[in-house]
Amino acid sequence: MSPKPDTRRGLAVPSGRISRLARMGGLAASVAGNVALAGGRELVSGRRPELRDLVMTPSNAARLTKQLSQMRGAAMKMGQMLSMEAADLMPPELADILSALRSDAHFMPPKQLKQVLTANLGAGFIKRFKRFDVHPIAAASIGQVHRATTTDGRDIALKVQYLGVRDSIDSDLRNVASLIAMSGMLPKGLDIAPMLEEARLQLHDEADYEREANFLLRYRNLMQGAEGFTLPSLQEDFVTPDILGMSFEKGVAIEELATADQLTRDHVATELIKLVLRELFEFGVMQTDPNFANYRYNAETGNIVLLDFGATRIFAPEMGGQYKAVLHAGMAADSEALRAAFIDIGLYDDQIPEGIEAVLMHVFEMAMAPLRSGAVYDFGNTDLLGELREAGLDMADDRSYVPLPPVDTLFLQRKVGGIYLLATRLKAHVDMGAVLAPYL
Repeated sequence: MSPKPDTRRGLAVPSGRISRLARMGGLAASVAGNVALAGGRELVSGRRPELRDLVMTPSNAARLTKQLSQMRGAAMKMGQMLSMEAADLMPPELADILSALRSDAHFMPPKQLKQVLTANLGAGFIKRFKRFDVHPIAAASIGQVHRATTTDGRDIALKVQYLGVRDSIDSDLRNVASLIAMSGMLPKGLDIAPMLEEARLQLHDEADYEREANFLLRYRNLMQGAEGFTLPSLQEDFVTPDILGMSFEKGVAIEELATADQLTRDHVATELIKLVLRELFEFGVMQTDPNFANYRYNAETGNIVLLDFGATRIFAPEMGGQYKAVLHAGMAADSEALRAAFIDIGLYDDQIPEGIEAVLMHVFEMAMAPLRSGAVYDFGNTDLLGELREAGLDMADDRSYVPLPPVDTLFLQRKVGGIYLLATRLKAHVDMGAVLAPYL
């Protein structure tokens, strides 16, 4: 199979508030025009269209993808989250278009790159390197990564934040929220304001590279002595709010293991699931972004390389115990204990309609069934994800009551769902009984 062509190019990041607002406004106007045109056609044909169907068309999704990939920053990050977490709720053609946002973004042209490096490392920054690759090895929503060799011979990966991205987070989120509201995709009565506020705070955290540096050090300490993982070492003389220097670590994209031997796939999936459990029950801190780009695999050492600690979140001290109660009740099929545990966590309260509670319990029962079996779970031979999706859609149809879980729970679900999806892609066989045993 020939390699996929690199379609990225140096494209200036719109860094001013007015220029970013104009782009979002132009996108909204374009989408609205398409909605009006398509709606007119449907009415002429004698059909009464739903607003959601008119907004979420392939042409509108293509426009959204193109504009967000050019803007980068919080706007693109929200698009990535939508493509990853809501892909199973969209028609396949829309999910495919939006999934392009999970690939590498366009990168800054040399002029903007030099601006950021000069502002953070000084006018003579180039003297600190024997070699600096201007073309980035990766480009994402908030920054791009360059490989370089320092004058003292260190092989490093230098993460450089896009120009003006931090200052655009608040306005970008307001604009994306307006587009979501216009789409009509959300159930009536669902207030996503708390979730958007938490996303805003999270994105400000991710844009603070000094904070990420501290979490990298914290994870290296937490995982000291743990076999099977490699974490970059921090290069403290290359750390500012906009610059993060780390040792360069070899590895291939984790998705490439889909064609590896079964033992390798099983090992990688098992170790990543174990890591999620350690984060929840032992560390009390979790890297909550399951983007596959954050994991690589070094075939020479057999280690999983962990990257990007910007989305790390500290959980409340009681959260581990609350989820142990859920796990115990689920494994014992104790519905009363499970209901009490769900209320304790805040998944719902005593006011929840019986029908919604029944759906939630049914969803949880489906998720727990493979774990109770005690057998090795075959992630490659299951339709559990599809069944959970259908159950979720049934619940969403009842727009009178849609419970929004606590924010920490949403971030935990995001991580668990991402690792589940990766294990499914790898068609891994995992002894879940052995993995869960330490916590039972």
